[in-house]
Amino acid sequence: MASQRIPFLILSLLLLISLSSVAEAAYSSGKLQPSDCKPKCTYRCSATSHKKPCMFFCLKCCAKCLCVPPGTYGNKQVCPCYNNWKTKEGGPKCP
Repeated sequence: MASQRIPFLILSLLLLISLSSVAEAAYSSGKLQPSDCKPKCTYRCSATSHKKPCMFFCLKCCAKCLCVPPGTYGNKQVCPCYNNWKTKEGGPKCP
């Protein structure tokens, strides 16, 4: 009985890995078109009380990286360029 489960588990694991790769690729650098930046940044900055600076920097980061992390906060690891762009002081440039 256990020997019949091994192929099923292996196939399930391979399916899970391939689906996670597809999801990651959807947000990886270079997948957005420049015209996609404004709606993505509008959502990204929707929960902040500092909308103007958030939009300014988000649009700047999106234009360079062609990626905006999902959600209104965090998730920057999904967009390495967006995550790694720093200010002169070493803080995060992108919201």
